Amino acid sequence: MTIYVGTARIDPIVELVDDANFMASRFLPEHDPKALQNHMSWLAGPHFNVETGSLVLSVHSWLVRTEQHTILIDTCVGNHKHREPVIPHWHDLNTPYLNNLAAYGVTPDDVDFVMCTHLHVDHVGWNTQLIDGRWLPTFPNAKYIFSQSDYDHWSTHEAKFAQTVYQDSVLPVVEAKLAVLIDDGYQVGDNFQVELAPGHTPGSIALHLESQSDRAVFAGDILHSPIQIYYPDWSSSACVDPVQSAVTRRQVLAATAESGALFLPAHFSAPHGGTIREAGAAFAINWLTN
Repeated sequence: MTIYVGTARIDPIVELVDDANFMASRFLPEHDPKALQNHMSWLAGPHFNVETGSLVLSVHSWLVRTEQHTILIDTCVGNHKHREPVIPHWHDLNTPYLNNLAAYGVTPDDVDFVMCTHLHVDHVGWNTQLIDGRWLPTFPNAKYIFSQSDYDHWSTHEAKFAQTVYQDSVLPVVEAKLAVLIDDGYQVGDNFQVELAPGHTPGSIALHLESQSDRAVFAGDILHSPIQIYYPDWSSSACVDPVQSAVTRRQVLAATAESGALFLPAHFSAPHGGTIREAGAAFAINWLTN
């Protein structure tokens, strides 16, 4: 599904859809099961697996082509990465991600910027690929945009798994001198601006695209499931700071509703996003249509 924002073209590059490993009971620990059931008329199937009790999460990049640049937002899980025992269902993947990218007429050499909304495992994986036993940057001509505060947090994190992800998917980019560590307000060309949006991780960012007065917000993991639009206080178990995450979520949703921008998170299943509207004390979504 191709989306146009002004003259910018946006395409989702899907690596995988996971419908069995994000149990609502664990992944949204503050959720109300009765409230969840009230939305099954539209959640069940594309966004919730009734048989497993799991949220359905798409793992995809956003390919954005402006008049100036070819940009890849988030780089999914990646192939051949060691992810056991923490995330065994993402261990040693062998997906056709680069073929999926090529289907849209883009090769790794064509990418000018890789913009990671944060440095979690499913947002940095294709930053690198395994070549002759070494992890090397997949996009050799790109500048990789990392938030400074997220980089500081994960590069020094004590958890073995966090260090594994850092070592195979972030550090090789830094060593190749392709990383640009940024703060709030960083601008990419005439179209993109970075907004710090902490909570899910200390340095999570939202990316604002504007072209010919049209707008889009790439929200990363400010939320994972569309049910959180209706219940923005439901933070995920993956959030470093669940309280701040809820505050940020409300702020971003409110601003997006006010501006009329397209809302494009990292994990919504097709059609992957829409426009946000206020609905009482929370929000609702009008889904994109072909």
